[in-house]
Amino acid sequence: MRRPDLAHLTRFLTGDPQADRMVPPTGYTARLTVFSAAAMAFLAVFALALALATGRMAVRWGDELARTATLRISAPTEQIAAQTAAALRVLSQTPGVATARALSPDEQRALLAPWFGPDLPIEALPIPQLIEIVETSAGFDAQGLRLRLSAEVPGAVLDDHSRWRKPLVQAANRLRLLGGVAIVLIFGTMAAMITLAANAALAANAQVIAVLRLVGARDGYIAQAFVRRFTLRAISGAFVGSVLGGLAIALLPAAQDEGGFLTGLGFQGLGWLWLLVIPPLAGAVAFAATQFAARTTLKELP
Repeated sequence: MRRPDLAHLTRFLTGDPQADRMVPPTGYTARLTVFSAAAMAFLAVFALALALATGRMAVRWGDELARTATLRISAPTEQIAAQTAAALRVLSQTPGVATARALSPDEQRALLAPWFGPDLPIEALPIPQLIEIVETSAGFDAQGLRLRLSAEVPGAVLDDHSRWRKPLVQAANRLRLLGGVAIVLIFGTMAAMITLAANAALAANAQVIAVLRLVGARDGYIAQAFVRRFTLRAISGAFVGSVLGGLAIALLPAAQDEGGFLTGLGFQGLGWLWLLVIPPLAGAVAFAATQFAARTTLKELP
């Protein structure tokens, strides 16, 4: 089966000079096909970048927040040190806690700096003491730890980040799904545009098609000429659009902590290879759309 398939592919790529004369090499249908394929491929690059970036973001947020927790100690100033020491002792005895350490005044000042500025006199304010907890891969029993802390460290409040992690990861996953839906809509729009262009080209060449039928040409032979020309146009247009989209993505700012998600939109490493998928996919869409349009329109022509 491989030899006939290879021969068919070779004939499709090289074409038939006589059959190609049926399809206008220029005109508004040719420009429409190339332009729509390039524009849709350009948009597909950004939709794909959005889907990949949100996927990375969901994994990163899930990993960063899943293995950490925060213990907040709110107590009178004279009791902060004693309760902090007691909390650290309890945490050192808790299975599933890898490390636990109290944040220094400078670290807590850095956390509050975005809201209150860098010169906040943290020593003179009744700010709770924060303890950073890093879990092991097995994790710890948050409910059991809360019960023990309530008995031994009455001013301690445990935050295992679950209320923050789930909404963030869920939002990132929904953005990734939105990117996938956008890609489907983009290629669906491309199929519609190419179908319209193919229908217009077939209708414009109705007299030529009628003459070819009189001399014995079959509809399959005629359809293949249109399918080949429109498929190659879509591939070339999608290639240009993918290159331009890739260049636009490359010019975006690199990922930065200050910029958050807005500076991390792009491809990383082997992710750039996804750009090579867009032109063949556009060609497959054009092949199916033109095939459908040709078969349908040729049946309606007298």
